Amino acid sequence: MSSLKLVVFDCDGVMFDSKNANRIYYNHIREAFGHPPMDEDELEYVHMHHVMDSIHYLFRQYPEDLKRVETYRQGLDYTPYLQYMIMEPDLLEFLDFLRPAYKTAISTNRTSTMGPVLRMFALADRFDKVVTAFDVARPKPDPEALEQILAHFGFKVDEAVYIGDSMVDREHTAALGMRLIAFKNPMLPAQYHVQSFMEITRLPIFVEIAVNHRQKCR
Repeated sequence: MSSLKLVVFDCDGVMFDSKNANRIYYNHIREAFGHPPMDEDELEYVHMHHVMDSIHYLFRQYPEDLKRVETYRQGLDYTPYLQYMIMEPDLLEFLDFLRPAYKTAISTNRTSTMGPVLRMFALADRFDKVVTAFDVARPKPDPEALEQILAHFGFKVDEAVYIGDSMVDREHTAALGMRLIAFKNPMLPAQYHVQSFMEITRLPIFVEIAVNHRQKCR
């Protein structure tokens, strides 16, 4: 197997705990059209899927509202909801650990909100490639985003690993045979399971860089 060159991140549930932000955002849209808040199953759905699919799912019982809802959503500023996103406390430390040995990328089902998220949390220059649901014809779980990322760097699939937290991520990587690190989800089928980013540095695939990192710190 080739040595690791690329680490690809999911956004929601991995880089950020964004469930509360999603809850407030989508419940606001539901309320604007006179419908009750999401239940827990609906919250789980929007946590894993891109915004267009999420809107269709949340308003599946109100198809007559869909066109107006989509227009309303497009005009809704997401910036006020960024304050409810919580960045993983050791994300920056992990990104520092990876540089410059590895390239870093994001494959996410976020759309136009990904840019504002990266800018607000000063992460825009921490990633070499970002692919959102707007950048592909077939969003996750289709592997198109990962194919685009690999092609961008000229890497093979066994030179990359993906950090995800859901079955959507599992299907996303399995379609290509890419290794998956399950983040805070011990039940997710994956090659590795972790509860924090710095725990990843102790995985076998990172042993070489960990040794070099310790030597530099001496």
